[in-house]
Amino acid sequence: MAYKIIASQCTACSACEPVCPNAAISQKKGVFVINPVDCTECEGQYDEPQCAAVCPVDNTCVPR
Repeated sequence: MAYKIIASQCTACSACEPVCPNAAISQKKGVFVINPVDCTECEGQYDEPQCAAVCPVDNTCVPR
């Protein structure tokens, strides 16, 4: 399962984009989105999804 960014909560701070080890996060129409094909929830690389760990808005990066 991949993560997603809830667009209505995204502040477009860009904190998530550089920490994604799979380059699955990009900016689209002023907010960031996660490509579900590329997202691995950081399994095998980190203990928790890095987008959720660095996002300043709680519950914005969530499982699909």
